[in-house]
Amino acid sequence: MRRREFIGLVSVAAATWPLAARAQQPGKLPLVGVLVSASPPHPLANAFWRGLHALGYSEGQNIKVEFRYTNGQSDRAEEYAEEFVRLGVDVIVAHFVPAVEAALGATQTIPIVMAPHGAPLQLGAVNSLARPGGNVTGLSAMDAEIGGKRLELLRELIPNLGCVAVLATTATTARFSVPFVEDLRSAAGRAGIRFEPILIGGPSELRTAFAAMAKAEAQAVIVQPFFDPHHMITIDFATKHRLAYLSGSREATAAGGLVSMAANWPELYERAAFYVDKILKGAKPADLPVEQPTKFYVTLNMKTAKALNLTTSPTLLAQMDEVFE
Repeated sequence: MRRREFIGLVSVAAATWPLAARAQQPGKLPLVGVLVSASPPHPLANAFWRGLHALGYSEGQNIKVEFRYTNGQSDRAEEYAEEFVRLGVDVIVAHFVPAVEAALGATQTIPIVMAPHGAPLQLGAVNSLARPGGNVTGLSAMDAEIGGKRLELLRELIPNLGCVAVLATTATTARFSVPFVEDLRSAAGRAGIRFEPILIGGPSELRTAFAAMAKAEAQAVIVQPFFDPHHMITIDFATKHRLAYLSGSREATAAGGLVSMAANWPELYERAAFYVDKILKGAKPADLPVEQPTKFYVTLNMKTAKALNLTTSPTLLAQMDEVFE
């Protein structure tokens, strides 16, 4: 007897089989909901599909994927997470902290893959990296853990760095700001650099935020990812006040920011497919360790460096993954 015929005879038992086995039946494709904390188009979609294709998945053949974009609005993230629960998705892929928290608020049973989370331990998304527990696993970008590395990079560019500002949100606007700012505060204290946290409720307060940095005589500003979609505005303010601009966004550096350092985002987005595959084949999120980056992607804008009268040594340039002329 052929295997497909056998599956048809034991359809009652099939309800308990791993999702990958059930996906072979017509009309029983596993459904994955992807919640993106940004506006379309976004590189997560293409990278995630690259990962799925490499693992043998094709839309409409052995998997179905639904994307939802929050445009940076937390209430929309909650709305879409609840929609995924109603649709009965088999896995939720959640991009960045707002999406992960919205998914967790909507379900404690459907597996959630962080793609990625900036501070999963600090904000309680997982119990530990090795044994996440609950229904969440995936990737950490370590974005609230590399403050020391970011300050070292700024010091190589600005040897006399004495004061650095951080542009971040209030905790009520985005909870990620708390570990992000505290990591930088600790790193600045260890390095003997004066630290000026500028915490605001949103983009409408950017003008006064940069004026406060200038008044504090900051030489550089480190920008929370929340403000990446507004980088054209923030870079203009940084240029006006002659502030060295460091973010986690390659796009911001290409647009005129001085430098960026962060995980390689497309690699993490692609790697999320590995977790989806494991879960669809029966693995429990609680048993899949959270992965962290082993290398951080660094970019530099030479035109901006020259405008700020910064000297870049050959040794420093050799450390860059990408240099914009």
